[in-house]
Amino acid sequence: MRLFLRFLLPLILLFSTRALAQGRVDCNALNSRILSEVVHYCALLPESYDSGKEPARHYAVLYFLHGLGENEQMLFRTGGWTLIGDLRQQRKLGDFLIVTPEAKRTFYVNSADGKVRYSDFFLREFIPYIEARYRVRHDRGARAIGGISMGGYGALRFAFSHPELFVAVSAQSAALITDSPQELNRGMRSGTPLSSVLGKVFGDPINVPNWRENDPLVLARKNKTGISKLAIYFNCGREDDYGFETGALALHKELESEGIRHEFHLYPGNHDAIYFLAHLEEQLEFHGRAFR
Repeated sequence: MRLFLRFLLPLILLFSTRALAQGRVDCNALNSRILSEVVHYCALLPESYDSGKEPARHYAVLYFLHGLGENEQMLFRTGGWTLIGDLRQQRKLGDFLIVTPEAKRTFYVNSADGKVRYSDFFLREFIPYIEARYRVRHDRGARAIGGISMGGYGALRFAFSHPELFVAVSAQSAALITDSPQELNRGMRSGTPLSSVLGKVFGDPINVPNWRENDPLVLARKNKTGISKLAIYFNCGREDDYGFETGALALHKELESEGIRHEFHLYPGNHDAIYFLAHLEEQLEFHGRAFR
């Protein structure tokens, strides 16, 4: 028994220290008037938030958007929560909230048929809800957005549509599609999986005005003055399963042509959790620098 306790105590201390460095997870839900349904979310709060040492302190917040097939618990299932705790313990990451809302397969936009107004929900309900419920600052300099895959698309679209709301934007393997609406329509007729998902959001056939008003590549040209004030980071795997590296390169070239500063990387890898986790530290540290 004594030998067992000698072995157990260091483990207890190790996990207690890690939990302290990680802070607290608050998974909750709000009843959306715009979407007419309950929307779940998870907020990762730094340890200092509950320490009692700075009860009047208000924090920056990173809205981190999940990919297709994931949900608000994405950071736990991928191992991101453990990585965040390690980074904070090593003092590589500042204290800010990370909030992930549930988005299902919405692509974070208002659907072409007007039935699912996710963009309106996020901007008019979700951000105000988070800023009322938690001790977070309400200014642009303390608000950032990032994501992966579908969430990377959503993050770029929100930031490029509303650069006045965010100080920084990041994306990993963003679902940036360079195919024309006509090419996507042909894909829907042949039954390709991605095209069928897009059809439910952007219309079948694709609603061209809706597609273009949400396209980060179009928005980069349309809103270049506001976008130039953003800190921008994105990456993609060279062997992306959906060919999203083509869209990432197109966005890189578009931003370059507009003279908009940004950080872009093409790394070895494809479109999976291994790739995402391998570059999550870089993505999060980018936001830490932007907040500072």
